[in-house]
Amino acid sequence: MALIPDSFIQDLLNRVDIVDVVERYVPLKKAGQNYQACCPFHSEKTPSFTVSPIKQFYHCFGCGAHGTAISFLMEHSGMSFPDAVKDLASGVGMRLPSEEPTPADRKAAQQKAMVEALDLPAVMQLATRFYRSQLKSSTRAINYLKKRGLTGEVAARFGLGYAPDAWQSLESIFTDYPKNPALLESGLVIDNDSGRRYDRFRDRIMFPIVNQRGAIIGFGGRVLDSGEPKYLNSPETVLFEKGRELYGLYQARQAIRDAGKVIVVEGYMDVVSLAQFGVNYAVATLGTSTTPTHVQKLLRQTDRVVFCFDGDNAGRKAAWRALENALPFMQDGKALDFLFLPQDEDPDSYVRHFGKDRFEQLLSEDSVPLTGFLLSELASRVDMQSDSGRASLLHSAKPLLAQIAAPALNLMLRSRLAELVGVAQDELDRLFGIRKARSDKKMTAQPRTPRQPPSVTRQLLQWLLQYPQLATTLHLPESNQEEIAAISAVRQFCLDCDSAPSLGQIMESVRGTPAEQLVRQTARLLLEEAPVLSEEEAAQEMASLVERLQARLRSDQLEYLQRKAQQSGLTDEEKMQMLELLKR
Repeated sequence: MALIPDSFIQDLLNRVDIVDVVERYVPLKKAGQNYQACCPFHSEKTPSFTVSPIKQFYHCFGCGAHGTAISFLMEHSGMSFPDAVKDLASGVGMRLPSEEPTPADRKAAQQKAMVEALDLPAVMQLATRFYRSQLKSSTRAINYLKKRGLTGEVAARFGLGYAPDAWQSLESIFTDYPKNPALLESGLVIDNDSGRRYDRFRDRIMFPIVNQRGAIIGFGGRVLDSGEPKYLNSPETVLFEKGRELYGLYQARQAIRDAGKVIVVEGYMDVVSLAQFGVNYAVATLGTSTTPTHVQKLLRQTDRVVFCFDGDNAGRKAAWRALENALPFMQDGKALDFLFLPQDEDPDSYVRHFGKDRFEQLLSEDSVPLTGFLLSELASRVDMQSDSGRASLLHSAKPLLAQIAAPALNLMLRSRLAELVGVAQDELDRLFGIRKARSDKKMTAQPRTPRQPPSVTRQLLQWLLQYPQLATTLHLPESNQEEIAAISAVRQFCLDCDSAPSLGQIMESVRGTPAEQLVRQTARLLLEEAPVLSEEEAAQEMASLVERLQARLRSDQLEYLQRKAQQSGLTDEEKMQMLELLKR
């Protein structure tokens, strides 16, 4: 999809009321200027979820979830950013701007036109009804499901069906079976080289694959007896892309929020069997390894993801691929764990043999965190008794750790890695090219408090977020420091707006930029701990903070020049600069 202009996003947020958006999914109650509810992102009895119509922002004081109307649709309904924008735009009568389409845009438009012309979702829905009706009349299929311990209630919840053991059973509901292009495009039939058409799925239990909007986009079919392949999936179509979808996520969303975690398994039957025994928060990949898109979707749903695999070599390889794809998306506060089941057991067999309590006990006691699995797996590949083996481990670990942007998780991994190979962490950090933060002697001499006050830059940003109209009075010093650059970006956005933007609009203006994380963190601090100052008092405070910031930058530059003078000498221009700084 072509890039959506920021001007369109801001216009959209001007027209959308976040209260209306959230209230589609969560019943809100008026509480002063704001609205309250029990948080939809975690289980709670006392409401801590607040929606501000003034700031056009939501925030949970319990779990910390916060964001704009766009963020809410992404987090609550699992939509992508473009889909969330499109959903909101259609609700207020706005059309996405037409831009010069890229080749990918044109291809997507052609595919969309095909889907609309052939009405593929209706075809998939009709096929689902057919397979479900066939299950009711097949004693053999019903006995198979009963043998697996499934009840009719669970089978209905997942829409299970049965594809008869016939070459063209779908012909009974599609009268134009030989020529219907939708059947071919949806993957329900196959045309062989001689032009003969036949059903893709025959004599199989059918598992409808549902996307996050509840539409059926594909099927998985499992043989009842022996046969190959054991599982057969729909091919990739304009509706169905295996690397983006997770089986059971649509049915499990509420249970995932209630449990505070999601289990990722390998097969359809694992998901259904776990649900039969009351473990309703499981999903499965669709005949492919875990992809980065899968990881992103799962981390939007919950703070803890547990990959549950067989304990054999194949299971550990699948777990390692999941780990590699997850590293760039890890965040502090998010947990990624791995559970390897006992020999000859999979989630389906284990929960049937031992029940829900034993399975959840295993989940609680035997899950290995990402850090433990990563290091143990790397250590198993080398001779840890030799220097060359430990050096090889460090060589393998370095590019993996470089992908982890979460600072606390990265620190924990480096600490454990240094301990594992028997080197000081300072030495390991130097080897990995990690600079040690400059310590402040005055700070280290003082007893540590549970929470340090915000830095000068964060205080500045906090007041700017609270009073965006003060952007006209804010004059920042020139600097390439990240936090100052972030404030400058927010200030410029405020200046470009015709009127003072809401907090929600500012948040969306920095989405996907280097400033996003700092603005999000400061917005959360603003909502939870903001001191009360009038606009005039805030303007005076900002002027004072700018003076402190300028003094700090001068001090940092003077320290740099003094250090350089001792090490390599100064140019004439730098000497003049140093003298000027000393005078000030």
